[in-house]
Amino acid sequence: MGLAQTQTVYTAEDYLALERQSDERHQYVDGQLYAMAGESPAHSAICFNLIAILGTQLRGTRCRGYSPNMKIRSGPLQRDQHSGMFSYADVTVVCGEPRFHDEHRDVLLNPTVLVEVLSPGTEVFDRGEKFRRYRTHLESLSDYVLVSQDQPFVERFLRQPAGQWLYSSVEGLDASLSLESIDCRLPLVEVYERVSFAAEGA
Repeated sequence: MGLAQTQTVYTAEDYLALERQSDERHQYVDGQLYAMAGESPAHSAICFNLIAILGTQLRGTRCRGYSPNMKIRSGPLQRDQHSGMFSYADVTVVCGEPRFHDEHRDVLLNPTVLVEVLSPGTEVFDRGEKFRRYRTHLESLSDYVLVSQDQPFVERFLRQPAGQWLYSSVEGLDASLSLESIDCRLPLVEVYERVSFAAEGA
């Protein structure tokens, strides 16, 4: 996963109680807590751009966006057992009425679109176990979007009617990604505004 793992095994309810009082964010996977690493300037800028782009286009629609501080639950959850996953996405969009884990309203159950800005320490987890749990347990999820921070390159996994996921990608600052499920468009020139890339061959 690339994140610092705790040694103690926690129930999901223990995790939520701790997380709601913590100054740091942690992801929860089957009883283990993983501290989330800090983000690079490029990662932070891309997240800000994505929220600004989608926020403008979602205004006045039946869909709404959430910041990276909104937790997402995926997986079966039984109280006092060490199962399930609570995670954070860089951008979350939900269409229709949001459903929450409990009265705190800080754990979303029905995201429509999830966007992750890839980092070296978390890319394997974002592409692997995290996406596996998302596609298995989040029936509401229609789009999973992965955004590179090293080059203008965006990947998308789109849920198909039979349950398979269709992969596509766009590349270059003149490209754009259309998200039909939320009627939004991501021009890469705006996604990567004020982001500098390392010179080729450097």
